[in-house]
Amino acid sequence: MSTQKRDDLLIAVALTEFSVHFEQIDPELSERAWQLAANRLIEYDVDPEAAVSALEIGRSR
Repeated sequence: MSTQKRDDLLIAVALTEFSVHFEQIDPELSERAWQLAANRLIEYDVDPEAAVSALEIGRSR
């Protein structure tokens, strides 16, 4: 996986996580974070779970 793709997917996962945690605190900011994440994921045709899998997040080495 290219460094740029990995960086974009990591950012998308972080934005998705941010969106979930801030949904009750600031719905507008949460929605904007979700849209930014979605834009990055659409670019690579993956959903958040596929991004986590592609980044091998949570796997033991």
